[in-house]
Amino acid sequence: MTSHITLPDLISAPHGFLSNEGGMSVGLYDSLNCGPGSDDDPDSVRENRRIAASLIAGRRDTPLVSLYQIHSNRVVSVSSDWDDDRPRADAMVTNHPGIILGILTADCTPVLFEDRGAGVIGAVHAGWQGALAGVIENTVASMEAHGAARSNIVAAIGPTIQQESYEVGSDFEARFLDVDPQFSQFFMPGRDADHRQFNLPGLVENRLRAAGVTRPHNCAIDTYASENHFSYRRTTHRGEADYGRQLSGIMLAR
Repeated sequence: MTSHITLPDLISAPHGFLSNEGGMSVGLYDSLNCGPGSDDDPDSVRENRRIAASLIAGRRDTPLVSLYQIHSNRVVSVSSDWDDDRPRADAMVTNHPGIILGILTADCTPVLFEDRGAGVIGAVHAGWQGALAGVIENTVASMEAHGAARSNIVAAIGPTIQQESYEVGSDFEARFLDVDPQFSQFFMPGRDADHRQFNLPGLVENRLRAAGVTRPHNCAIDTYASENHFSYRRTTHRGEADYGRQLSGIMLAR
């Protein structure tokens, strides 16, 4: 039994929040590392991405596109396979069937979107910077531009670092309060007066609701605590040299 997650009652399109299980990589990248930005063996990463395509779409040769993620609010439209020429952005939207939109994470929040009736999907990499800058809102607006209706869009938040594992400094909290004092709801007291516990998926869910996605699903899996998922923060705390990236993907069926 694997830890890959699908939500067929919510999302009808082929999709999955994949774990780190079932791949070819070894060592720090054990085993389904889909991140070309890691220092893993490139052949292993390419094979892992073919395995990911098979898990999501049923075929290893299904085009799978991902981004050069930069913690921005930039959304790109996908109409064809761009292979290794990854655009610098953090979200994708398409109404073209047969292409997997793949988001890579190792603590940040993956979000998958669908308007089933309109045949429009989206995928987002939401770190705190992108979430604060509006990547969720921009994705919903882009989906509308592709023919979706905001009231019909569903979204799911995948495995991400949870509040109990995300310690930050009080200066980090201050950045959020400068934007909106109501963002205090995403912080809890930390181990002392200079530290807080930050709720990244809570912020993402808040931004989804603000954008009109009224009932987002939250998988509520902590990547830091789960050995079945890659975690940048866990790797850092262990003093390891690098880390893998799990893939979350969605595709319109042909």
